[in-house]
Amino acid sequence: MQEAMNQANVLVQALPYMQRYSGKCFVVKYGGAAMIDERLKAQVMQDIVLLRTVGIKPVLVHGGGKEVSEVMQRMGLQPRFTGGLRVTDAETMEIVEMVLAGTTNKGIVSLIHRAGGKAVGLSGKDGNLLVAKKLTPDGQDIGYVGEVVRVNPEVITVLSESGYIPVISSVAIGEDGQSYNVNADHAAGAIAAALKAEKLIVLTDVPGVLANLKDPASLISEMSIAEAEELLRNGKAESGMAPKLEACITALRGGVQRAHIIDGRQPHAILIEVFTDRGVGTMVKP
Repeated sequence: MQEAMNQANVLVQALPYMQRYSGKCFVVKYGGAAMIDERLKAQVMQDIVLLRTVGIKPVLVHGGGKEVSEVMQRMGLQPRFTGGLRVTDAETMEIVEMVLAGTTNKGIVSLIHRAGGKAVGLSGKDGNLLVAKKLTPDGQDIGYVGEVVRVNPEVITVLSESGYIPVISSVAIGEDGQSYNVNADHAAGAIAAALKAEKLIVLTDVPGVLANLKDPASLISEMSIAEAEELLRNGKAESGMAPKLEACITALRGGVQRAHIIDGRQPHAILIEVFTDRGVGTMVKP
């Protein structure tokens, strides 16, 4: 009986949040360990389906760098990076598109269906959803790597309004029809801004933004856009966290209410962040 009471209390605590967010759009950037560990993958999909079931409209954006590198190595190709960006020649771009828009995307869609939801897989090329231009950091030509310059969110809106969960891979299209490999964090931030989402939630492999990178207990639970920009300016955000903070800033500047960077290694981290008083990770606000 006590267990049943505890479960009832959990639902009662979640009720105000469910009422507040019903009908709102949440963009979730899916990546890190939560994309690799089978148990965590299942739990993330359960969280996403539960959001949809209580009236929230989740949109899932994913990358898949680890999977791309594994396929390249199996094909005898050595992945190359510069400044954290994958050098993407024509052959690599073909693999990126095959893995992200194919195997990885369809695998996520299948997991959502298995959890009882309805999902549709999209590439950023579908409906010109993500339009990009070539990125040349410090004047370097690193191939078909792009940055998002425009989002056409109509296809997402149509799917969400019809009860589907859009699952979007971070492959974009250029004005010339060329495919581009874009950073999935940046893509998620741009999509959240275009949708005027209520929240952007970024899953990562650390507790959140840390004041001291070597001390997990130094978690910054809440910060403003100005504080996030200061971290980036001072170079205090480690390389993997920088694009996540940039995505949060893009989203908030575009009208998103709150952005969250949370530890995807924690079971049901999304539900804890959204539906409890405690929350997890770092919340960034305007």
